[in-house]
Amino acid sequence: MESFDLVIIGAGPGSYVGAIRAAQLGMKVAVVEKDKTLGGTCLNVGCIPSKALLQSSEYYHEAKHDFDKHGIIFSDLKLNLDAMMSRKTKVVGELTGGIEFLFKKNKITWLKGTGKILTANTVEISAADGTKSKVETQYITIATGSTPVELPFLKFDEKKILSSTGALALDYVPKEFLVVGGGVIGLEMGSVWARLGSKVTVIEYADTICSMMDQDCINVLVRSMKKMGVTFMTSTKVTGSRSSGGRVELEYENLKDNKKASIQGDVVLVSTGRKPYTEGLGLENVNIAKDERGRVVTNKHLQTNVPNIFAVGDVIVGPMLAHKAEEEGVAVAEFIKTGYGHVNYTTCPSVIYTFPEVASVGLTEAECKANGHEINVGKFPFSANARAKARGATEGFVKIIADKESDKILGAHIVGAGASEMLGELIVTMEFGGSSEDVARSFHSHPTMTEVIREAALAVDKRQRQG
Repeated sequence: MESFDLVIIGAGPGSYVGAIRAAQLGMKVAVVEKDKTLGGTCLNVGCIPSKALLQSSEYYHEAKHDFDKHGIIFSDLKLNLDAMMSRKTKVVGELTGGIEFLFKKNKITWLKGTGKILTANTVEISAADGTKSKVETQYITIATGSTPVELPFLKFDEKKILSSTGALALDYVPKEFLVVGGGVIGLEMGSVWARLGSKVTVIEYADTICSMMDQDCINVLVRSMKKMGVTFMTSTKVTGSRSSGGRVELEYENLKDNKKASIQGDVVLVSTGRKPYTEGLGLENVNIAKDERGRVVTNKHLQTNVPNIFAVGDVIVGPMLAHKAEEEGVAVAEFIKTGYGHVNYTTCPSVIYTFPEVASVGLTEAECKANGHEINVGKFPFSANARAKARGATEGFVKIIADKESDKILGAHIVGAGASEMLGELIVTMEFGGSSEDVARSFHSHPTMTEVIREAALAVDKRQRQG
């Protein structure tokens, strides 16, 4: 058997970023991946293709509804969905090819097939043609990610009943597009198809959308999506479904008044969450512990109860985010080599890539109050910003939450155009334990959207400049 220092099962962000770091540290690394391309869910059927479609659909929507305000007039605007999908596929292909190049550059071996742990130091690889092989390894990392949660009465066929994968590959614009679940995936995919012409209805069990995020930001987003024609049905439980004349009919119950009704759509996107992918991994062969939700249990060093086996990303506790998995993959590589490696989860951001975008890091106001924090809050709107007015992107605001005594930033929340890019400044500030005063006294180029961040920081001390 060939021997490695580290074998990583799965090839998503937590894997390939961790593999590259391990190789940089001098380890002999192999990655086991059953799919034809590297990159995992994120790159192939998640983050990247969805952002490609979000960008394309945003351009189309702007051209149709906003460009005339800039004096740009179209007489015969048309949607070429095939071209839009082809561009998405091209973007994904370029990036998956890029990871293959990095594997070769860093001398990382791609073991093509499905990985299974046989012993604490042996991994079996089952190739697509049925052949099996084994490798020896000093360390193993489980980085197999997650899969969409399927409802018993809404089984995925990726034609009428869609997971996020199917929602990224439709070859027509549905007249009516139903979304079960008002989380990030549902809002992003709902935005894409609403911009392209679908009548989108989002059905959410909870009484609020994205309850874990800053609700002031979410209120702005929901208001904007409603203007785009999206309908929201909160406190609503989907109880069943049936086929009706080539369409899908959903039965539901309003949880506030217990009234029952139904709604029809051409397609249904089920976005009710994701679950860890641990099927067939052989965890039972080495008695790796899992929690009540099927996640692999790890300690602060991301070690399982088998010390030389680690786990990262969606398969363990925490937000199912690519950048979280990446940091964990790096931490594992550095811990193996140096005995040190950590992830600062308090600065892990969350983003909804709609328009406007919502980007958050740290604690919300509600969380601060629940934890007994005394806080000061600074908030400033984009409507008072010169660059935002010039761009025609005045919707939204920046909110900064700081400790009342120390002024240390505890959380930051942005809703607006480009929020995901602007949040980085506040993530870095928090990483260094910075205060709102640090941001308030830092230069920000004029005119830029990021000046709103400075104004929000000034607003923490109630000295923002108006107008």
